[in-house]
Formats: sequence, structure tokens, C-alpha cells
Amino acid sequence: MAGMVIVGAGECGARAALALRAKGYKGPIHLVGEEADLPYERPPLSKGVLASEEAPPRWVADEASLADRSITLHRANRAVAIDRDARAVRLADGTGLAYERLLLATGARPRRLQKGGTDIAGIRYLRHMADCRVLRARLGSGTKLLVLGGGFLGLEIAATARQRGCAVTLIEAQPRVLMRGVPEAIADVVAARHLAAGVDLRCGVQIAGISADENGAEVALADGTVLAGDTLVACVGAAPNTELAAAAGLGVDNGIVVDALLRTGDPAIFAAGDCCAFPLSSRDGRITRLESWRCSVEQAEAVAGNMLGEERPFETVPWFWSDQYELSLQVAGLPEPDQRVIERALDNGGFIHFHLDPAGRLVAASGIGPDGSIARDIRLAEMLIARRASPDPALLARPDVKLKALLAAQGQSTAIFAPA
Repeated sequence: MAGMVIVGAGECGARAALALRAKGYKGPIHLVGEEADLPYERPPLSKGVLASEEAPPRWVADEASLADRSITLHRANRAVAIDRDARAVRLADGTGLAYERLLLATGARPRRLQKGGTDIAGIRYLRHMADCRVLRARLGSGTKLLVLGGGFLGLEIAATARQRGCAVTLIEAQPRVLMRGVPEAIADVVAARHLAAGVDLRCGVQIAGISADENGAEVALADGTVLAGDTLVACVGAAPNTELAAAAGLGVDNGIVVDALLRTGDPAIFAAGDCCAFPLSSRDGRITRLESWRCSVEQAEAVAGNMLGEERPFETVPWFWSDQYELSLQVAGLPEPDQRVIERALDNGGFIHFHLDPAGRLVAASGIGPDGSIARDIRLAEMLIARRASPDPALLARPDVKLKALLAAQGQSTAIFAPA
């Protein structure tokens, strides 16, 4: 019997399966995943789970909850082909799954460093729970860790490794850390905190060569410096897993291209999560691919409804966060260099930047502060962004003016906001 087939048993795929049942779907649901582990949340892999062997993954669903909902999980298996005419998916073990609707939640994979078209051996990456277990075992006190890449993931790994007593050198080719999507003022605070923690930051440097194996690694810089370590982990971005979709003749452009309903060019096939490129409502419908935990969670709920015929366009304001040491960094919307920035200083030394477009509309908010202290204001700013609000810049800059009041002035009820 044809049912719902979900390729990708990560957070997005697993939550979509659960949502289908919650919305009343009675037919078969098959959840196909390449990993041997049960579905889990990925963000803790660079934080708590990497920090301690005693910190278990945050499971999205265990065997009992899947069984109770009659969701069949195909673990350590993968989809190898889609037959759109027959509406069937073939798995690596030869199993064929007929589908009424198909969801591609295939996620993304780390970009791997290569030499002569071949992956450089001995380099570690962090994407899956299996990667986390291997890397964690190598991060003993006194270990010399080399981190390539000063984005969120590289910095989180560096912070966690320092907490485990490792000596850390972080190498970033760009002039500063967090070049993509994070304002320079916030990046400067993050960099200063890492320096204070003893991380050796090397920004604006070019790599001349890399060698690595089980016993250690070396990174040669263009200026002749050679950096040596026990372990080398590369965090240089991620690529969407689109091969299955492309082979089936679906549209692909830095992601599996979908419409506002998260539906591909084939009305029976949907895509969601890190693998999909969708029209972002808060960006005037511009096709965007987000590697975002919350977007994956939101899309899982939305796509389940649309697979059942709800036909509700997916709308969101992008939101990202990173916890490093005692600092929490959060961004709502997509900051860009040409936007006007209004700064609001906070009593605890943190601050929030409000980003306005040329028409004065609030399109993004970014902030940093200790222990999640900015969470409430970023959430309220996010709601203002969703309302396409144009608050008075002078009021945005004043800490004594509550964002909740600005939101109320836009005619939006604040009753739906739960305090952080």
C-alpha cells in the first residue's frame, strides 16, 4: 500500500513523520535514514554532547514513540533512486517503497578539503553523531587541536575543546571570524572572548598545504609558518544533498527548489530542511536555503500539513543562535552590509543591533550577551520583522523603550509571546 515516504531521518524528517500522525494521517509512514542512530538534534553535537561522554544526544524520537505511531524507521539504509512514474523509492538494501507523497529531507554534508580532486585523508568533520563520538574521544586534556574555519561550528568546537582542556588553534582565511551573516561588532566580541580563553586565532591567513593522519596533523601557511596538532577538524561549510533529487529530474539550484508550499516541480514530491531552496517570505520571496535548526523544525510541521493538502504557504523569519562560553549570540532575519544599523546597549555589557532597509523597515536584528539575556528582545524583534514594521530608529536605540510596546504600536497582539 502506498503511503508517506520520508527520505532523511534527521530532525526535519523525523518531526515531519510525527506531525503527519498528529494531523490524523492513517496510512503507512516510512522514514529512511543513512545513520544507525535514532533521529536526534544536531546543535548539541558541537556543544554539550561534544563536551561530555555523559551528555546523551537529544533524541527527536525513540523506538517506542515511533512504534506507537506505526512509523517504520529504515535505519542504516539510504534511498538510491526515485521512480516518479511508478511513485516508488528504491533503497540500498533493495527494498522498494511506494509513495502517495514523498518528502526529501536529505539535509546537507560537510564540504571536504581536497587535493587533486581527492579528499585529504585524516581530517575530521562534525555533522553526525558518529563524527561527534570520534572527535570527542580525541579531545583529551592537553590535546593540540587545529580548527579550520571561523564560522559558528568551528568556533563552537573551539570553545568546547578549550573547556575540555585542549590547546586550540583556529585558522580562518577571511579577515575575521563569522564573516557570513554576523555583523563585525558581534564577531569582535566573540573573537575577544576566544582570545581570553586562550584560543590562538589566526585570521586572514592563507593555507599552503595540509597533511593529516591518525597520529597528527600539520597546516602549512603561505607565510611559511607550520602549525602542528594532534587532531585537525575542518568546518568550511556544508553542501545540500541534492543528488537523489537531481537524478530524478527535479529542479536543483543550491538546494532542491520548492515553491511556497515546499513542493517541488512534481506535485507528489516535497522537500524541507537544510536541503531545500524555498521562497523566503520575510525576504520578499527570494529563493533562499537556510541551514537552521528552527527552520527545519518549522518546515517539518508545515510540510506535513501540505503533504495532506492544507496548502498553507510556509512563512518564517530566519533565526540562528550560537552559545560559546557564557555568551549567547542570536540573529533574526538576514543582516546585510548595506543596511542601516541602530545599536541598543544593554546593562550587562551586551548589545543588540537593529538592521533597517533603505525604506526604514526592520529586516534583521542581531545581538550578543551573557547567558541568553538577549533572547526576549531578539524574539520580539523577530515579531516586528514578521510584521514588516518600521519602528522609530530613536526608540529602537533606547534601552528604556520596551520592544513589546513597539510591537503593540504596530497593532500586533503580544499575547502569543511567551517570555524567555
